Amino acid sequence: MKVLLIGANGGVGQHIVPLLQNSKEHSIRAMVRKEEQAEKLRDNGVEAVVASLEGTVDEIVEAGKDCDAFIFSAGSGGSTGEDKTLLVDLDGAGKSIEAAEKLGIERFVMVSALQAHHRENWNGNLLPYYVAKHYADKVLESSSLNYTIVRPGGLLNDAGTGKVKVSENLERGSIPREDVAKTVVTALTEEATFKRGFDLISGEQDISEALRSL
Repeated sequence: MKVLLIGANGGVGQHIVPLLQNSKEHSIRAMVRKEEQAEKLRDNGVEAVVASLEGTVDEIVEAGKDCDAFIFSAGSGGSTGEDKTLLVDLDGAGKSIEAAEKLGIERFVMVSALQAHHRENWNGNLLPYYVAKHYADKVLESSSLNYTIVRPGGLLNDAGTGKVKVSENLERGSIPREDVAKTVVTALTEEATFKRGFDLISGEQDISEALRSL
């Protein structure tokens, strides 16, 4: 599949890029919001397009032409205000879902957050972020797309282990960004993940085995 990676310059996105670039099954078009980010990717042999999640749906449609799947791994980041959380994590995700539907793309993998589907378990310090993730996931679930929602725990910069724990509901935990990226890419073609969401933290199972067991 040719995959439009939305948020290719993000913490998880930067790990997804080489996985898709070096994949025998997939190819990548990286979507970023700045030309200098795109140029850096192109210098490394990655097809890249510039488009803003705060722009129009048609801008994302243009970025995703000829693609077979979308991965949404974008985020406003911890240094921005609640307005950007709404505009990027919620509305940007919604626009991306609309764009995929307009293009007739069926496969859509969303990077969400642990327990985003259960309000009572949200981290009080990140309430706007969880609200955005919760409703973006709801929009995806109600769309026509063949979705997977990956809800990772606390994100670490440690090296990945390739070992995870997945379930519809998990207690708090953490996971290296590298392992989140590997899980997202593996989920693209794993039928056990179709039309469902799951929590994800570090664990004892190989990623492929864990996803098959869902």
